[in-house]
Amino acid sequence: MPEFPDVELYRHALEVRLVGQVLRGLRIPSPSLVRTARPSCRDAVGRTVVGVERLGKRIVLEFEGGLFFVIHLMIAGRFQWKKPAVAVPRKRCHGALDFDDGTLLLTEASTRKRASLHVVQGRAGLAEHDPGGLDVFASTFAEFVAAITRTNHTLKRGLTDPHILSGIGNAYSDEILHAARLSPLQTVAHLDEAELRTLFDAIRSVLTWWVDHLHVQTGDDFPSKVTAFRPEMAVHGRFKQPCPVCDSPVQRIVSSQRELNYCATCQTGGRLLADRALSRLLKEDWPRRL
Repeated sequence: MPEFPDVELYRHALEVRLVGQVLRGLRIPSPSLVRTARPSCRDAVGRTVVGVERLGKRIVLEFEGGLFFVIHLMIAGRFQWKKPAVAVPRKRCHGALDFDDGTLLLTEASTRKRASLHVVQGRAGLAEHDPGGLDVFASTFAEFVAAITRTNHTLKRGLTDPHILSGIGNAYSDEILHAARLSPLQTVAHLDEAELRTLFDAIRSVLTWWVDHLHVQTGDDFPSKVTAFRPEMAVHGRFKQPCPVCDSPVQRIVSSQRELNYCATCQTGGRLLADRALSRLLKEDWPRRL
């Protein structure tokens, strides 16, 4: 699923291309995409795009008259910017928004079709799609502490819960915790003020670095390599590869469809975290340390 840096990359690219453009046509080959009936998505045709926003992990297109498209790409959804009136691909394309300068395609590399488009009228309707997580770039340290300590989750869950913090997902939570040198399974209640400050600073610095880095990589092109796995990452998706700080092998916990990566030397004092599957199978034979 595209997370904060990638969604910001999309937001910037769409803002440059769409603001001031009139939506000339709308093609929706996938009936599962549009999740609202009123207002109709057709009501946007003929209207000018006046803004592009990020709402958590959602992209919001604002049209004149206070009409909003709220697009959630979910895990496999992606945007593509093509030449005007391009033919809609038969496979994996859910929708096409036609403008004078180009066509915005919404594709999804999955048969489960989770990507969604909600059409809402007014800011009040838009607010109903906000999970309510705190934007760390628009908050103080005190506000961050209040949000993250409201429930005693593990740090991994606290960072990825959209009702607590806005826009941080599985991949970048691994990178943030590695930068902060904190265990992903440590509970929030056990953090002292210094550790909370370190976490707050790490969130801002890691996300800022990645936004800037992806902007440099992409340049003026439209983002085409939106992924949760990048070779520059410190730990996420780098199981058994050397940690860039200490050279220890990166460890992994797989739960359901999610993967958690960490460095035992940098984050847990050399202790291996139980993975809830293999550790239960091995029992006493499960290694406790690197």
